[in-house]
Amino acid sequence: MVDRIEPKAGQESVWDYPKPPILEATEKRIRIVFNGVTIADSTRALRTLQTGIPPVYYIPQEDIKMEYLERTPHHSTCEFKGHADYWTITVGDRSAKNVGWSYPDPWQGYEAQKDMIAFYAHLVDEAWVDDELATGPDWKYLGGWVTSEIVGPFITRERAAADHS
Repeated sequence: MVDRIEPKAGQESVWDYPKPPILEATEKRIRIVFNGVTIADSTRALRTLQTGIPPVYYIPQEDIKMEYLERTPHHSTCEFKGHADYWTITVGDRSAKNVGWSYPDPWQGYEAQKDMIAFYAHLVDEAWVDDELATGPDWKYLGGWVTSEIVGPFITRERAAADHS
């Protein structure tokens, strides 16, 4: 049993999100900044909502400066969305490896994520939701973005392992 934080007006609890996850469009302005360069700037992002996890924002590649990204050999599989490719950002003399991921051929129900990339908030210099600087959860392999309107507690590595055993 999770000891939930009750959301206040204008907040969402990650424990009210469904599993399997859903995709929803957001009109919020989503921005990624790395080494002083705005890598992505979009008002056409999708957010994935899944039980226990802060929202993950997927940005259309058309709204990303793809010249700063390079696909890496790393891959993973999501039990819902399919096989993921990973991306490294390089701006000037700085790089962040496997900072983002995408689903080039998403599974049924998640086709809208095709040609979109999500970024780990804690691996870029700045991840913005409108005018609020987002942070990542304290588990480095969890891609959600934490803002003041999202309450947890957020899923932990131990909880995720228990859910998959």
